[in-house]
Amino acid sequence: MLSRDTSQHFKPSPQIQYRTLKPLLQAQSMAPQVDLAALPEGIFSLLDTDLYKLTMQCAVLKYLPTIQVTYTFTNRTPDMRLTRAAYHWIENQINKLGSLQASLEELLYLKNTCTYFNDTYLRFLSSFRLQPSEEVKVSWIPVKDTGSADDVGDLCLDVGGLWLHTILYEIPLLALTSEAYFKFCDKDWTHDGQEEKAYNKGIKLLEHGCLFSEFGTRRRRDYHTHDLVMQGLTKSAGDAKERGWKGKLTGTSNVHFAMKYGIPPVGTVAHEWFMGIASITNEYEYANETALRYWVGCFGEGVLGIALTDTFGTPTFLKAFKKSLPTEAEAEINTASTQLPSAPRPASSETEGVVDSKSSVNKPLPHGATNDKKPRSYAETFTGVRQDSGNPLEFVKLMRDFYDSQGIKEKKTIVFSDSLNIELCIEYMKAAEEAGFLPTFGIGTFLTNDFTHVSNGKKSVPLNIVIKLSSASGRPAIKISDNVGKNTGDSQTVNKVKETLGYVERQWAAGDEKTRWGTEGQEATTALVQE
Repeated sequence: MLSRDTSQHFKPSPQIQYRTLKPLLQAQSMAPQVDLAALPEGIFSLLDTDLYKLTMQCAVLKYLPTIQVTYTFTNRTPDMRLTRAAYHWIENQINKLGSLQASLEELLYLKNTCTYFNDTYLRFLSSFRLQPSEEVKVSWIPVKDTGSADDVGDLCLDVGGLWLHTILYEIPLLALTSEAYFKFCDKDWTHDGQEEKAYNKGIKLLEHGCLFSEFGTRRRRDYHTHDLVMQGLTKSAGDAKERGWKGKLTGTSNVHFAMKYGIPPVGTVAHEWFMGIASITNEYEYANETALRYWVGCFGEGVLGIALTDTFGTPTFLKAFKKSLPTEAEAEINTASTQLPSAPRPASSETEGVVDSKSSVNKPLPHGATNDKKPRSYAETFTGVRQDSGNPLEFVKLMRDFYDSQGIKEKKTIVFSDSLNIELCIEYMKAAEEAGFLPTFGIGTFLTNDFTHVSNGKKSVPLNIVIKLSSASGRPAIKISDNVGKNTGDSQTVNKVKETLGYVERQWAAGDEKTRWGTEGQEATTALVQE
């Protein structure tokens, strides 16, 4: 079992063959396997999470295994509170997370399907377990305490520990919170018709030629809903294929369901990667480039190549995106170290508190370095970008202008993932295609938490909840995004970084976080199209 003592953290070996992983897998094969058909409540698989949590954990293992972090929970729909009974259920479910362990079948699936995971990471994952009693603090503050199980209050969730270990809590904690709310608070709904509803949505997207993936784990109503949605979507995809439509279900972000339904697990990186590196280096002007250098260094050029642009605002990101990958000389690796250097800075820079890349001993890009006289830029190397905040139509124009200014003629992908529904997907697809992009869509809450109340037929509104990295290496971690409504983290740090980066404040009218997926009492007909 992997020690949680930071002085004994896992030491990656440069060459670990399958034979070193095999004994660990064989030992696990003796353990009882979970019956997926039973559909238990809560979380019962370590892979019931988004792929990018695993890819980021792999990168953290390689470069940052001793970094301490914290995460903070936010309910963006604060009037939707949990009852005492819901809180106690969440407590119990969080404790159960400590029993999760990747099975033999799951590890072999990752090895065969996600070939960018090396044996070092798979060996680590084979013995990894969450320790919620040490890493998660959960509490509940009643609005009025009468001692009743029906008292309502505010849920507080805080996570802390090694980044390497705590990175996998976000998705299950959010899924459990949503499940608890709709198990104990809003109970005026049923699963009836969910598979058919997902099928009809899939058919409409596919017949219009949309390429889309399911992104709905974190705010799903419950596991069974998610399973019904996947059944509906995969059936629609099969019918679309038979009819010769160009639309396609390209996968799901949920690794467990990708494995169960035989479709690709999709995803690359989250804001967390950029937030963490900025906090660790304390160099917000160079954080995007440092994060890109290390991502390519971990997985190689052209692998997991969708870049997330908006952590500190897309205009700031594009300054880094147009820079060249390091040459081979600049990317020398000392595998004995796990310290993270920053991206190269101009010689005149005298930024206080920065990490000097020349004195740092673990430089990135063993795979992405090049001997070419003119190295490729990150914008050339990456397959495309993901749009996750702000006005999507403005983003399309911004990216078209950017690629044109860089002389990049190759057709790039834009992944839209912010509050999508059928009509918006079709609108954004047309705009992106007209601009010369390949548009794809990551659709979440609209698929896995679209319900109406049985009693009156009106919309049952999903929770809008997030868990974000709040500190790394003892410094605040923040996110600015392309919409002021998605600013996250310590307000003083947010304001300071905005000033440092010359950030221009943006507010998108359609990005109101409190009413993003509708309002209580909204007519059911609207609920069919509005996420």
